[in-house]
Amino acid sequence: MVDVETSGLRPGQARIVSIAALALGDDGNVEQSLYSLLNPGVDPGPTHVHGLTAEMLEGQPTFADIVDHLVDLLAGRTLVAHNVGFDYSFLAAEAEMVGRELPTDTVMCTVELARRLDLGTENLRLETLARHWGIDQMKPHDALDDALVLAQILKPVLLRARERKVWLPVHPVTRRTWPNGSVTHDELRPLKAVAARMPCPYQNPGRFLPDRPLVQGMRVALSSEVKRTHEELIERILHAGLAYTDAVDPETSLVICNDPNPEQGKGYQARDLGVPLVSDEDFLSRIDGVVGGIGVEEFVDTATADGQLILF
Repeated sequence: MVDVETSGLRPGQARIVSIAALALGDDGNVEQSLYSLLNPGVDPGPTHVHGLTAEMLEGQPTFADIVDHLVDLLAGRTLVAHNVGFDYSFLAAEAEMVGRELPTDTVMCTVELARRLDLGTENLRLETLARHWGIDQMKPHDALDDALVLAQILKPVLLRARERKVWLPVHPVTRRTWPNGSVTHDELRPLKAVAARMPCPYQNPGRFLPDRPLVQGMRVALSSEVKRTHEELIERILHAGLAYTDAVDPETSLVICNDPNPEQGKGYQARDLGVPLVSDEDFLSRIDGVVGGIGVEEFVDTATADGQLILF
């Protein structure tokens, strides 16, 4: 569980001015913790938000001073934060500036998780969710208080997700080690922004038939008329070995759409092309029964195998 307060919004230019990290056990209780104000070496930025002035941060540790403790706390754990893309990008930028590597392989965003639960709240801000679950928030935008509140929210949220069989938004994060030994952390991007370009390891078996199971390699598009979030559905699609597509065309296997007679959008396009429509709940009820597909053979260019046709 991590929360950071920053001097601005752009990682690498703005800096972290305070950090809180809590390692939770299986019972949801805090096992280890880290909290510190940090001297960013720059103007602290929006003092009206985080309440920290340059005078308050003078003489405080730098990120380099606390990074060892942070690395130990994060090792082997999923990094959880409210809008995790923001916190992770700042932690990654700070780590790169001091020549360190974050030992983080997976992250989870509690904003996206709360969105999937359809709680009926006016928004998904931390303070709103705290009120919804009856949790006291003493000092909003204080890294430690926000992290403690989020830790308390996580318990009922995970319970509700289990009851509703909601797929947890746990995403992998990657990093690269360069020849000079330096490490860079790849940007964490929303899955929907990259899913349509991700290759599927299976051939497209064609259209879905209602009396047949889903088959790996089927191309699945999403309409706007669904109850589940697009992020959750895309995660399930890819995890099952299906292919996500932004477009509806004759090669599309099915479109997830809760309106049986859509008058616009991807559902309408599907009807026009004869592509089957399946509701999100029907789709999810079938996804555990996906049958194996035919793998895509890797193309090997044997014409240049002897090097005769290589251009220099």
